Amino acid sequence: MEVQIGVLCAIIGAVISFLAFSLNRDKDVKTGASESAVIRTKLDNINSGVESIRIDIKANERRVSELSERVIRVEESSKQAHKRLDNMERESV
Repeated sequence: MEVQIGVLCAIIGAVISFLAFSLNRDKDVKTGASESAVIRTKLDNINSGVESIRIDIKANERRVSELSERVIRVEESSKQAHKRLDNMERESV
């Protein structure tokens, strides 16, 4: 009789542990799915932020190249102005 009680307790313990495992497994799947959705949303937000930064960088690069062209033109113009001033000084002396 003692053996039967031991076997019965072992079977009941196994059933309870199986039920607990299956209940927790469903919770883990739901938790994992919700965490995955949150991570995916955050990654999408990061991706859109990176894209906007790339657009801003390209616009800044265009502005810098335009400014460098303008600086070159201004330097050429100032060289010409200095040459004219030098010629005027030579003529007046």
